[in-house]
Amino acid sequence: MAKEVKATLKIKVRGGQASAAPPVGSTLGQYGVNMMDFINPFNDQTKDRMGQMLTVHVSIYDDRTMSWRVVGTPTDELILAALKVEKGSGEPNREKLEKKLSQAQLAEIAQSKAADMNTEDVEAIKKMVAGTARSMGVEVDQ
Repeated sequence: MAKEVKATLKIKVRGGQASAAPPVGSTLGQYGVNMMDFINPFNDQTKDRMGQMLTVHVSIYDDRTMSWRVVGTPTDELILAALKVEKGSGEPNREKLEKKLSQAQLAEIAQSKAADMNTEDVEAIKKMVAGTARSMGVEVDQ
């Protein structure tokens, strides 16, 4: 018989830098699971992506065990890194960032996100990335 899932969580953690401090400790601690069962394997698996913000999907089961998978770097983080800015616009519909996302940068981000998406059509992924950019106040060069 399959284990019953008690909770499904999404946590943003820096690669190779998970610790018992928040957000990992406070999130996993409330479900009574052993945090070290997550922290040590996560740090080992993501040491090649040290410091990158990663999204982790965690499933916690009734017997206090868990399984998890690393989804990857969020699209907004990739856009900010490509433009070398710290944050997007606070009012994206009124204030746009001075820097624009080039088609080459858009294609590069789309390629890196392809493994996390539910499609293999790069043009569709580029549209998704462009939509995220627009919601951050970033214009995309045509």
